[in-house]
Amino acid sequence: MSDEEDIVLSELNDDELVEQMFDDLYDGLKEEIEEGVNILLERGWAPYDILTKALVGGMTIVGQDFRDGILFVPEVLLAANAMKGGMAILKPLLAETGAPRVGKMVIGTVKGDIHDIGKNLVSMMMEGAGFEVVDIGINNPVENYLEALETEQPDILGMSALLTTTMPYMKVVIDTLVEQGKRDDYIVLVGGAPLNEEFGKAIGADAYCRDAAVAVETAKEFVSRKHNQLAG
Repeated sequence: MSDEEDIVLSELNDDELVEQMFDDLYDGLKEEIEEGVNILLERGWAPYDILTKALVGGMTIVGQDFRDGILFVPEVLLAANAMKGGMAILKPLLAETGAPRVGKMVIGTVKGDIHDIGKNLVSMMMEGAGFEVVDIGINNPVENYLEALETEQPDILGMSALLTTTMPYMKVVIDTLVEQGKRDDYIVLVGGAPLNEEFGKAIGADAYCRDAAVAVETAKEFVSRKHNQLAG
């Protein structure tokens, strides 16, 4: 953006600025998103409102267009990276104000598998939807999952695999949770190219998510159901 356009950004009213941030997120413009966040903060916006109305609102559009095949992985990664720029400014402020989160997720690729693009995309999209995400990386034995679940106490456990040979390891993790009487404590979502809905059911996962956009929608649905059950 040129200086002239930068000035225009600060001259927009709040509604126009949020609309502009939707466009900038969609186009993956990190610096513009950071500037937009700072302008809204200067105008007295609560960090949580900036997160939900500007960033999550913008990423929802990105997620829908990704799901519908209008946007593709490289563009979504750019949008998610721009959102991360805004989140970096907001995170410490959100922690100070104790802002509510949609939910919390631990995610990792299973043992024997070192693929992480799909997993990273899900992590970014989940953060973009207002979830707190703890990414434990690749090649995770069951112990890593158990330790992260114990430490983080998330709502959701996400497991990813890109190889037919590593897919069955997801069942090892779920069976271990069952043995320890902890399976019902977590919503278990699985994903990865070789998986399908049938496989997800067979291994005892709550749901199979075919891509990052579906993962976000599914996570929101399960978490709101869980909260309703707790409240009921």
